[in-house]
Amino acid sequence: MARTLCPDRARASIAVTAALIVLFAISPLAQIAAIVLGGLAGLWLCRSVQTSDGEHITVPVSHRAGIVALALFLALLFGLPVLARHGAPESVSLFDAFYRSGALVFGGGHVVLPLLHEAFVTSGWVSDDTFLAGYGAAQAVPGPLFTFAAYLGAIVSQSPHGVAGAAFGLFGIFLPGILVLIGALPFWDTFRSQPAVRATMRGVNAAVVGLLGAALYTPVWTSAVRSVADFGIVLVGFVLLTVWRAPPLVVVGISALGGVVIGQVA
Repeated sequence: MARTLCPDRARASIAVTAALIVLFAISPLAQIAAIVLGGLAGLWLCRSVQTSDGEHITVPVSHRAGIVALALFLALLFGLPVLARHGAPESVSLFDAFYRSGALVFGGGHVVLPLLHEAFVTSGWVSDDTFLAGYGAAQAVPGPLFTFAAYLGAIVSQSPHGVAGAAFGLFGIFLPGILVLIGALPFWDTFRSQPAVRATMRGVNAAVVGLLGAALYTPVWTSAVRSVADFGIVLVGFVLLTVWRAPPLVVVGISALGGVVIGQVA
């Protein structure tokens, strides 16, 4: 992703700046700030980049339907926290956690980890070890990382949980993206034909690379790599993936076995 979206100095600098913002700004809004600043920087620095126009997109979504979808997206984003704080059932708080995590994430799925960690671990719904175990297992299965929400929905102590909780979590975390997609499609061709919009999107894409780099450091690295032995397992897994091209499921299995052995020795 970095090779594709950050091929020049300007976009590489935007990515590094976005990563630093997220790492040093202790705020759930840091990701949004990094995206906005990345877009502004792209508007200034990336206007000269040449790209193809791409194909015209025809979608069976009216402008009215798009506006309704965007309005519903915003209503849920701001309305669910209010309901959760004013005596609504606990399931509303759970749905709000999933929806907010899906709504405030831009870019790759790994960027959602800090928000899910804040919503579920910091609140005490799941333990840190249980959270990281589920994240590791999610790497071994195909599909987007957002499916990690099914794991959290299934194991959380609040109702619903189990199979119903898994479906509940998936629906909650994917719903905001679906609403934004429906809302943006009727206007996308008009927007992307503007040079300023294209330059802004180049900056946004570069900022997303920085967000992914920051997510790799925290919570993944800081929570999982706590000793020299942990670092050794990381190195072995890295070589298996990049040099030996081993399937992710095999790498996860070997890493888990290594963790068990180290735990027994320690």
